[in-house]
Amino acid sequence: MNFLFFALAGLLARADNSYTLTGNIDGLDKGWVFMSHLGATPKTDSTRVQNGHFSFTGMAQEPELCAITIQGAAGEKHNGPYFFLTSGNLTLSGKKETFSSAVISGTPLQDEYRQLDASEAGLKEDVQQKQAAKIFVRAHPGSYVSAFALLNYFSYNPDERELDSLVSQLDPPVRKSYLGQLVAEVLRGAKLTAVGRPAPDFTQNDIDGKGVTLSSLRGSYVFVDFWASWCGPCRLENPNVVQAFKQYHAKSFTIVGVSLDNAKDKWVAAIKKDGLVWTQLSDLKGWDNQVATLYGIKGIPMNFLLDKNGNIVAKGLTGDALEKKLAELLP
Repeated sequence: MNFLFFALAGLLARADNSYTLTGNIDGLDKGWVFMSHLGATPKTDSTRVQNGHFSFTGMAQEPELCAITIQGAAGEKHNGPYFFLTSGNLTLSGKKETFSSAVISGTPLQDEYRQLDASEAGLKEDVQQKQAAKIFVRAHPGSYVSAFALLNYFSYNPDERELDSLVSQLDPPVRKSYLGQLVAEVLRGAKLTAVGRPAPDFTQNDIDGKGVTLSSLRGSYVFVDFWASWCGPCRLENPNVVQAFKQYHAKSFTIVGVSLDNAKDKWVAAIKKDGLVWTQLSDLKGWDNQVATLYGIKGIPMNFLLDKNGNIVAKGLTGDALEKKLAELLP
């Protein structure tokens, strides 16, 4: 009878979705800990560190991805690991100077997250990481970590058939979760911009404030190039795009750049410095750029090559891949 009472009491104690996160940080006697919630309603909680110890308590209505940061008495900050917050008791153990490798454990969901992380440790190739993620998703269809794995490894230039197959394996509660909905949005964009489909039409302003409509360029092969002045990989890629434009512009090939910039001066300066002489468009809303949202862009540089009828014939062309593809289409 006493065993039953305590068992029921334990169940009731967790029925309210409460959580605790306690931690010990060697080398940080006093300071602050910041826990950033990265879910549907982003926020940051904070608590003091006393003699290396800290504690958070709260309610977790739905499992969510979080990040943790510490700040010493002198104001110096150290970023810690990501983790999954859900009802239950979590513990953190780490050192101030190596806080990025602190260990957080204590709930089944966090243990699954650590399992995914461990399966990808040492895998440097994207293909290998994606394969590890696929194996995890198939083995854990009911885990919120599986939605995270799909979002993390299949958001950039996803294959719509592969992603659709993986999403269909997730349990309904995972698909309905915040992370699951983000994955669904990625899948929507992937299907909308699949090779063979008509490119979604749009109108956006150029650097002079004049609206340019994509469909007005039909009759030429069009390279829709998503980039930004602040994007290092984009700037490194620009010489390849410039070379392709010089070589094939006379053969009915043109480019439309769509920038995810916020500041017009930096955008225009980058256009001039990199010699981007083709049409450049932006609404100066950064990642909220309406065209980028329409196309499901989750990482840049990203691009789409359209034929003369406005259909997508290739995407994600980097390095010399664009010139090779144009050599096939415009000999």
